[in-house]
Amino acid sequence: MKVIDHIKQAKETLISFEVLPPLKGKGIEALYKHLDPLMEFKPSFINVTYHRSEHIFKKRADGSFEKVVIRKRPGTESICAAIMNKYNVDTVPHLICGGFNINETEDALINLRYLGIDNVLVLRGDAAKNETTFDAEPGGHRYASELLKQVTNLNAGIYLEEDLKSTQKTEFCIGVAGYPEKHFEAPNMQTDLRYLKEKVDCGADYIVTQMFFDNEKFYAFVKSCREAGITVPIIPGLKPIYNKKQLTVLPKTFHIDLPAELANEVLKCKTDLEVEEIGKEWLLAQSKDLKKNGVPVLHYYTLGKPHMVADVVRQLL
Repeated sequence: MKVIDHIKQAKETLISFEVLPPLKGKGIEALYKHLDPLMEFKPSFINVTYHRSEHIFKKRADGSFEKVVIRKRPGTESICAAIMNKYNVDTVPHLICGGFNINETEDALINLRYLGIDNVLVLRGDAAKNETTFDAEPGGHRYASELLKQVTNLNAGIYLEEDLKSTQKTEFCIGVAGYPEKHFEAPNMQTDLRYLKEKVDCGADYIVTQMFFDNEKFYAFVKSCREAGITVPIIPGLKPIYNKKQLTVLPKTFHIDLPAELANEVLKCKTDLEVEEIGKEWLLAQSKDLKKNGVPVLHYYTLGKPHMVADVVRQLL
């Protein structure tokens, strides 16, 4: 079922989770172990992230260097299918610009359709490792809006090969990302909202946000979206704090603020277990408030800490 249909049919706030695919060379058992404690809550869908390929340089025998492209977490399409098969739950693979040309993207979408997956989250993706700016792959997309247009073209039966006859239309439900605290590359929030509205106008069905720790920033973001004419559902993205290092890592990596009250409580902690308790309390309070205010879905970034998220959701439901 499509994400948008889950939302339309829901009588109360839904639950969803986000996971990483296994590293190359690892089995899928660790991912199942990660998901097992979360499935008791009957999530409406599971997002599966994707990270772009990386370039490394390997030294040849003659002393020169060879540029090699590697993907550390391949197989997102098959991982989504495996999750659907094991748990009978809908999945949402992330589809990114970085590291793919338009033909590879079309092939990935065709494979997803064959597997019975009818949801995608369309993202530009990050810059390549050790690079400060995003560069499109040769023959690839530079912006998420361009990638989104390719998906909507397939939904209309328009493929890259113009001479194809009697093509079948895909039926992808398309999600896009939103940033309550502004995308770090946007000069201001107004510009960021304009780009977001362009994606919605191009066919996005819903928005899922970057993580945030201050609900008031989410509510202000939703209000600004509505005032800008963005009417699609907006799903809040939530993540637990579980160690002191995150006080510096999260703002630096994701360009977000942590509330002073939360940071001060974490700084008082002497162990990571104490931080986890603070993190769970904060996440539960956020979740209760968002649910009370009628958000369509609570989307949890579970990466690394499924039991923390499970403890919170168990108290919430």
